[in-house]
Amino acid sequence: MDTPTLELFHYWRSSCSWRVRWALALKGLPYKSTPINLLKKEQSDLSFLKINPSGQVPALSVNGKILSESIAILEWLEETFPISPLLPKDPWLRAEIRSYCAMIASGIQPVTNLRITGYYSNDPEKKAEWARHFMDEGFIPVETMLRKNAGTWSFGETFSMADLFLVPQVYNAHRFAVDMSRFPLAQAIYERSLKTAACDQAAPHNQPGAVNA
Repeated sequence: MDTPTLELFHYWRSSCSWRVRWALALKGLPYKSTPINLLKKEQSDLSFLKINPSGQVPALSVNGKILSESIAILEWLEETFPISPLLPKDPWLRAEIRSYCAMIASGIQPVTNLRITGYYSNDPEKKAEWARHFMDEGFIPVETMLRKNAGTWSFGETFSMADLFLVPQVYNAHRFAVDMSRFPLAQAIYERSLKTAACDQAAPHNQPGAVNA
C-alpha cells in the first residue's frame, strides 16, 4: 500500500509511546509528532479525548483514522508494512514472543504508570517504592524467559517485538532505582539496543519536551 499520512500522539517518557516510535523508525515510516504532556494532564483535554476517548498515549492517526493502544498499533504496522519484520514466521515462536510482550504490557507496565501510582499516593518516595516492588516482581519471569530464549536479542539473534517491550521497561526500572544486576540478560539487551540508530531515534531523550531523560 502507499505510505499513509501518519500522526503520532505521544509522551516522551511513555514506554508504550517508545515502542511505537521505535517500530516506526525500524520500518522507515515518516510521521508527524504531536506531544501530549501527561504531567500537564493534556491527555484529559477535550481536544485529545475526541481523538482517543481513553485519554491515553500513544494514539496513531492513519489518514485521519485513529488507532490506539500500542499493541494494536504495532500489530497493524507489522501486518501492513512487513519490511523489517518484528515477528518471526514460525507460529509457535510468534506466540512465545507475544506471551513475553504480554508479561510486560499487562503484568508490569500498567501497575507502575502515572495513573496508578498517583492514585496510590502523592508521596514521591511511596510511589517509587510501589513501582520498584512491581518491577522487581515482574522482571523475574521476564529474566526466566530470557535465560531460555535470549541471544543477542530477547529471542535469539533476530531483533523482534519482544525487544520493543523490554527496553522501555528497563529504562523505567532505572528511573525507579530497580537493582538490574539481578536481571543481567535484560540489562545487557537494554544496553545493546540503546546503541542502535532506531532505538536512539525513538528514545525519550530525543523527543520533544524531554527533561532529564
